[in-house]
Amino acid sequence: MAATALATRTPSGRLREARRQWLEEGELAHGLIAPGLQASWCRSRAFGLAPDGRTPGAPHASGAQLARALEHRRALVSHARPVMEFLCAQIRDSNSMVILADPQGMLLHALGDAGFTDKAARVALRPGAIWHEQWRGTNAIGTALADGTAVVVHGAEHYLERNAFLTCAAAPIVDPAGHLLGVLDISGDHRGYHPHTLGLVRSSACMIEHQLFEAHHGSALRLRLHAQPEGIGTVTEGLVALSDDGWIVGANTVALEMLGLQRSAIGTLCIERVLPLGLAALLNNGRATRLPTAVRRADGATLWVRLDSGRASVSSTAVARSPKATPADALAALDTGDAAMQAVIGRARRVIDKPIALLLQGESGVGKELFARACHGSGPRRGGPFIAVNCAALPETLIEAELFGYRPGAFTGAGRDGAPGRIREAHGGTLFLDEIGDMPLAMQARLLRVLQERSVTPLGGGKPVAVDFHLICATHRRLREEVDAGRFREDLYYRINGLALALPALRERGDLSALVATMLRELAPGRDMLLAPEVAVAFSRFRWPGNLRQLCNVLRTACALMGDDECLIDWSHLPDDVAEELIGQPLPRDVQDSDTDLRLQAGRCVQQAVRASNGNLSEAARRLGISRNTLYRKLRELE
Repeated sequence: MAATALATRTPSGRLREARRQWLEEGELAHGLIAPGLQASWCRSRAFGLAPDGRTPGAPHASGAQLARALEHRRALVSHARPVMEFLCAQIRDSNSMVILADPQGMLLHALGDAGFTDKAARVALRPGAIWHEQWRGTNAIGTALADGTAVVVHGAEHYLERNAFLTCAAAPIVDPAGHLLGVLDISGDHRGYHPHTLGLVRSSACMIEHQLFEAHHGSALRLRLHAQPEGIGTVTEGLVALSDDGWIVGANTVALEMLGLQRSAIGTLCIERVLPLGLAALLNNGRATRLPTAVRRADGATLWVRLDSGRASVSSTAVARSPKATPADALAALDTGDAAMQAVIGRARRVIDKPIALLLQGESGVGKELFARACHGSGPRRGGPFIAVNCAALPETLIEAELFGYRPGAFTGAGRDGAPGRIREAHGGTLFLDEIGDMPLAMQARLLRVLQERSVTPLGGGKPVAVDFHLICATHRRLREEVDAGRFREDLYYRINGLALALPALRERGDLSALVATMLRELAPGRDMLLAPEVAVAFSRFRWPGNLRQLCNVLRTACALMGDDECLIDWSHLPDDVAEELIGQPLPRDVQDSDTDLRLQAGRCVQQAVRASNGNLSEAARRLGISRNTLYRKLRELE
């Protein structure tokens, strides 16, 4: 768990000068403070916070909301409490407290010296308060969440001057699947700063991750790692959970650091791509000696490893198959954490090397062609062509020639050299027929003959030409209903439906934030772009009728509208129609009573824009990316 530049204290003289420049000039001289601290100050200003002001509208959970949050994070809290009590005993009588926060920055649990906790409560450093950077500016909890790593924020490094009496060290807590669960923090009086505090809180976060790993993967294959053999079995060891065929399905932060891996490696790599020993060798060694084995990493460093089988049983067939485990590929790149999508990918993997036609179903825009290309790129025909034909986009008079090809002079307007047709072009690769439900009935009969005979005859006659391709079809229609209505041939339906896969709509997926991050990396490589918190909340509530296609178009427009020095996607960067829908959408009943709901955040955005425009509503509407009518309606609602 590497720490950022905020782990090092900024000299007090430079910090005073930095705050003077920030308040008086709004800019900082290069190198005056650590880059991580400056980036956090910039984010805080982008949220509309004033360093010398209070926190307008900072949310605080009610008792019922805090109880719901504690129930939702029950596993985290139950494993963190014993560690927090141990940690609290180590810092007793030092004017400090230990705090646990969730991924949104809500403080869930706190322990500490009574005198200091009373003082901290005056700035809302108590359970129920939300310490996301959006509301509290630079602070250890919020900044650790934003940066995803351990940080120290000391004294006047806090963005809000009212928090300058604090010194805080925080470290993220990550679950075995690589998802951020929350933050562990030690906060105290700034006069009691100690450089060892960060190490203490990082070690405690590792202890919590260790307990969470054992609770989740106690019965799985577990690979234990350490730089010394004596470290195996201690809380300082790295832990990796493996599937029966050797894929990494879980890991703690220590293991990822030891192996030089990112969290994204979980679920996408097999152990043989990381260590020189395969699963079979690790199992055989574990059964024979139960002693750690020394292995050499790619960089030359030595690691000691031991494989524990837990209560899992690995068949000899699985062990024998493990050297052939599929590496990370195009299908793996589509797995961004959604369970339904993972199931679809898993089913596709089982048939992409077999002569079984795939039928992809789902709403328009869910990524059917993208999925088809990934199947092609992950299968044995990836060296061949991928030919895509949109059956709904071709006029009925041209689709036959487009698909089957034609001889010279076969019809009026035919090219003098003829054409092979898309089916013949797919020979040796994959033929993807998109929107096959829109194919005319006459063409369905010809396609069926091609699929049955594995040969195609061009228009105008001639000898049949043998073809060999993998077939993938896609449609947003319910083909079974089309068959019943007589609009689709039943015999063709059964020919193309070797395995039907339903791709989930975007509103049904649980990996929106990961999808946004992936798209932003592809749309703006090299730039660290993020959604403003209120925009991210609005995205998560939106139904996305256009699915992935709509999301990608919105983000592409936002990237184009951003300045070179901007990194936060706000309302003004969104297309007008999308911004209006996002700001005006109703909230579900279960979040309408929340102090952190979209309505409050959108209202805060509107008020900030009006203030920044000195009351000029046309300018405020332009900054928000909405129409004046929408702005008037929002202002009436706020009144």
